[in-house]
Amino acid sequence: MAERGARSRSTGTVRLMASATSRSTQNRLLAALPRAELERYFSELRPVSLIQRQVLYEPGALLTHVYFVNEGVVSILTKMADATTIEVGMIGIEGAVGTAALLGGETSSQQALVQVAGSALRMNAAECKAAFDQSPAVRAVMMRFIEALFDLSAQTVACNRLHTIEQRCARWLMMARDRLQDDIMPMTHEFLASMLGVRRAGVTETAGELQRSGLIRYHHGRLTIIDREGLEATACECYRIDHNLFMRVCDAGQLGLPEKIKSFVRMRTKNAPRPKHVEV
Repeated sequence: MAERGARSRSTGTVRLMASATSRSTQNRLLAALPRAELERYFSELRPVSLIQRQVLYEPGALLTHVYFVNEGVVSILTKMADATTIEVGMIGIEGAVGTAALLGGETSSQQALVQVAGSALRMNAAECKAAFDQSPAVRAVMMRFIEALFDLSAQTVACNRLHTIEQRCARWLMMARDRLQDDIMPMTHEFLASMLGVRRAGVTETAGELQRSGLIRYHHGRLTIIDREGLEATACECYRIDHNLFMRVCDAGQLGLPEKIKSFVRMRTKNAPRPKHVEV
């Protein structure tokens, strides 16, 4: 009986490894890696659920794991002494949470909060750093994402300082839509206000204007983007820069990129200018 249980656990592990390292993974970082590198370094990936408002890391917490997002969206928030927060980064299928560990970081500087529920493949941070240190292919893929995340944070600083709540709200919704590949998302005014670092009343007024303009529909905690082109036109210039960064990470030339995303990339990056770096 014990032997049968051990055999069953072994079979389950093999199946899990095959699933985690297969080309069907939605995470763009893992999909970009050669299969040999996946099998050599990422055999211990484990699937985990991402629950809405789940905190993956608090500021000062040890970086024990790296989460490769398969579905859903995670916000990277700067948290102040009075517990107020503002979003400085957003991660979906294009990236991973906890990548500071790959650069030698031991603790998290920001809060990582699941804003839209989904799933991820989790890996021990020390093992992921070993793969990063030893494999040029892993290092190249991860550094491309880390650079894009740094650029996104810099752009967000400028955006928060220079643009209106309406522009920032439209930008945020479009960024979330890119990562979800869906026009429908769970959302409350309180949560969006926390992401944008503004008062709830300001978000309620802005969302009302966007709804009256026919750009979105909001009902019982569920937000639907009705007019994507109109919402993009309402967003500030930062969205186009963010979008191009996202698409560079989701390069359609990567092996294993699902056809749904390939067509989306081809459509949205046709003749698109390369993103500009913002000095802040």
